[in-house]
Amino acid sequence: MTSFRKYKITVPCSSANIGPGFDVVGLALSMYLTIVLIISPSAETPNSHDSFNCKITYEGEGKNHISLQTDHNLITRTALYVLKCHSINKFPSYTTIHIDNQIPLGRGLGSSGAAVIAGVLLGNTTGQLNLSKDRMMDYALMIERHPDNVTAAMMGGFVGSYLNELDPKDAERVEIPLSEVLPEPAGGIDTGRQPPKPPMQIGHYIKFGWAKEIKAIAVIPNFEVATATSRGVLPTVYPKKDLIFNLQRLAVLTTALTRSPPDPNLIFQAMQDKIHQPYRARLIPGLPEILASVTPETDEGLLGICLSGAGPTILALAVTNFDSIAANIVKRFNAEGILCIVKVLELARDGSQIQEL
Repeated sequence: MTSFRKYKITVPCSSANIGPGFDVVGLALSMYLTIVLIISPSAETPNSHDSFNCKITYEGEGKNHISLQTDHNLITRTALYVLKCHSINKFPSYTTIHIDNQIPLGRGLGSSGAAVIAGVLLGNTTGQLNLSKDRMMDYALMIERHPDNVTAAMMGGFVGSYLNELDPKDAERVEIPLSEVLPEPAGGIDTGRQPPKPPMQIGHYIKFGWAKEIKAIAVIPNFEVATATSRGVLPTVYPKKDLIFNLQRLAVLTTALTRSPPDPNLIFQAMQDKIHQPYRARLIPGLPEILASVTPETDEGLLGICLSGAGPTILALAVTNFDSIAANIVKRFNAEGILCIVKVLELARDGSQIQEL
């Protein structure tokens, strides 16, 4: 019989792009998705769990929209994928997971990436697979094909990443749940009965430094922007001068954010972008005005400002006067009839964690 086990899995939110780093850089921040995992064969009855031996409870952001069905919930579907790659088709008897999600859904703070990472860690923990973080990233990247958010959430800190080109035979296998290739549920009810393990080292990353003074102000509007919608407004071809503009600034930004004390004039200009923010502006009322008018000159302590991921959250990096900077941004959203919440966040340097309780 399976012995009693209890764990806490913690995954930070993430902000991608940081201005010019579209699909390249990500930032792990101190707002979390937390799972309490209990495997307790003596304390439960079979009726309280489904055919996968799992019972899900949920609180926090998106409570009324998240499926509690094991083969539909993104976290447990991901965990089952990891388990099935190791010839384990169910959770241990009896598995209960309680999800406490503080990351708003569809707001550009990596909620789906956090769910994927949580699922990979859940599969690793319940299956006692002893996978390294680097190997677990391979599983995450088979599901989430943009490495910026998931790498930040798994590894923590300020990271740059890229994804290797997969062999077509790996990318086309229907039993691997590639989120951007297959509809839900991926491939049908028999999909993934015993899927092949992902290739090794699908992606690569590097951690940049981060000046200790810098905090991130997340101004989170009360509406969602789907990633697919936000990507759909982007062009398929860019002018060469716009690509050079972003590359020049990104080359400066990754070092500028490491230096103490941070230089607001250098960082503010290095966080300008011509690849995604101008095109996404029509999805987010007030965005051009906010990016243009909230500056180190108007708001003391501000370093830079950008769209967080696909939006609509605005991320402002600052060293002081966090409340007044946030209030200025909120006021401009309010003028468009949009309400917001504000979070002042620290860098989550260590990324995802598993703690045995």
